[in-house]
Amino acid sequence: METLTLALGDRGYPIHIGEHILGQVPAELERMGAQGSVAICTDSNVAALYGETIEELVRSAGLRPVLCVMPAGEEAKQLARIEEFCGMFLEAGLDRSSVVVALGGGVPGDVAGFAAASFMRGVRFIQIPTTIVAQVDSSVGGKTGVNHALGKNTIGAFHQPSAVIIDLALLKTLPDRELRAGLAEVIKHGMIADAALFAYMEQNATALLSTSLEALRLPVRRSCEIKAAVVAEDEKERGVRAILNYGHTFGHGIETVTAYGRFLHGEAVALGMQAAAALAHQLGLIDQNIVDRQRACIEAYGLPVQWPELPVDDTLAAMKHDKKARAGTLTFIVADRIGHVVRRTDISEAQARAALEAIR
Repeated sequence: METLTLALGDRGYPIHIGEHILGQVPAELERMGAQGSVAICTDSNVAALYGETIEELVRSAGLRPVLCVMPAGEEAKQLARIEEFCGMFLEAGLDRSSVVVALGGGVPGDVAGFAAASFMRGVRFIQIPTTIVAQVDSSVGGKTGVNHALGKNTIGAFHQPSAVIIDLALLKTLPDRELRAGLAEVIKHGMIADAALFAYMEQNATALLSTSLEALRLPVRRSCEIKAAVVAEDEKERGVRAILNYGHTFGHGIETVTAYGRFLHGEAVALGMQAAAALAHQLGLIDQNIVDRQRACIEAYGLPVQWPELPVDDTLAAMKHDKKARAGTLTFIVADRIGHVVRRTDISEAQARAALEAIR
């Protein structure tokens, strides 16, 4: 097991990465001084796979597990879930000394984290991500929240976990489509901060898509290192943390106009990265070769790079509700080379429209 540290002073926390390391749960609960009941928040799919295992681990720490299950899928990531979870916490007798365990992919992780941030004005929680997208991105950094019909992740809070336990062995039960979608976030990390990681993704698609844990270890660890470093520098996204949104301004707009039902998050991000590359080329920041390399890498993972039915006007309207907008001005993250991006707030609607047209 490797342990990274997200350095946020007294709010810093360990990120444990390894295989078959769920046994770390009792030790983390003991380190945190957990008492009484522990809420295990997950979705219906993950509960069937790992719910009993985590309940037993909580019991072995001398604590009482309370399994809180939400429906699976992005469509369930609604404000109503927070009220439901908090009601379950109250019925189970949780208080400010209690701990919430977020077990699952990005959706239950975000919802459980927001519930933990809201309950009793904030209780501690542990992230146990079970998908690639959660292991390399959403479980680290403290962003929690739910969607609104007008925009993705527009209701939420920054609430850092007390620990992240990344067990690579859990990926063996991950559906193929979820695996592919999650790897889009690793490609993103390569594009924004590490040309060597991007090259690794270009060269190792076959091994990664076969769920080789040996092959997955490097991109998971490197993605966590990149995200931890960025969050430590800019926790509340007032500056450099915005680079993590590469592909997300376009991608979130696409998710919103499809009511979160057509594309998985990583698939929408893949489309968003191609739109961002088209925008960067339009601005003269990158040449066509980089656009083509990114496209080929995304396609190697079976991810979408075009959507002929894309409703451009509706997507633009949805993007204006993006939480990263400031005074009506959208922020775009665009590459100026592989492994480095820049932040632009001077993009016209016509330029954004042309970028979306490029992926139709």
